[in-house]
Amino acid sequence: MMANTGTRAGTGFPSWPKYALRFTFGGIWLIDAVLKWLPGFRAGYMGMISGAGQGQPGWLGPWFRFWTNLQSPHPAFYAYLVAVLETLVALAVLFGVARKVSYLAAAGFSVVIWAAAEGFGGPYTSGASDIGTAIIYALVFMCLLTLSAYTGPDTYSVDHYLEKKISWWWKIAEFRNPAQHLVPVTTVPVTTVPVIPAAVIPAAVIPAAVIPAAVIPVPVTTVPVTPDAAPAVNGKARPTAEPAGRR
Repeated sequence: MMANTGTRAGTGFPSWPKYALRFTFGGIWLIDAVLKWLPGFRAGYMGMISGAGQGQPGWLGPWFRFWTNLQSPHPAFYAYLVAVLETLVALAVLFGVARKVSYLAAAGFSVVIWAAAEGFGGPYTSGASDIGTAIIYALVFMCLLTLSAYTGPDTYSVDHYLEKKISWWWKIAEFRNPAQHLVPVTTVPVTTVPVIPAAVIPAAVIPAAVIPAAVIPVPVTTVPVTPDAAPAVNGKARPTAEPAGRR
């Protein structure tokens, strides 16, 4: 017989780096989202989009013209849309809401910002110093996704409480059902004394001291009782039959 104890899968890796990265990165996105709500961002939004294609290779021209033509009729709408999306990303990361879907969506959103608004981090001409910040954001989101898959559910998250209320919520928050994270990791042997039926043990090998007195058979000798040996009743001997010749 083995006694099992359980723990969460992935506990060989501490959880605090995941929380530290999540809260720090969520704070950065919140600051970035607040800046997007300022009037200066809306005023310079279209200039930023059209300027991303300047100095880029000719074969990338259709890509940047597509984004410019798409947003130029309603630049304020797209500026507000970016502000809303960045706010949602910041809140989802800070509070841990639908983490799996949120991390994947935020990584894709970061790639779009890098490819459109930041011009792939270019142009990569003489004097270029970096590849842009949004692509690094995408990589951080993938790191959060990997940590979430490896370490399991986040205790300090809204997902932790929603998974208890909504049975299917783990599908958009986790990579596995939280119930599957409890796995046996240690086994403790439990010794038991085998019970052998007394019928299969020869009586000669069992010491009499270990056998309860109630189960030790006591031989009883029966003595036949004859009329001559019958006990006296009320102090008188029981009379015996007289011989027939004396009657």
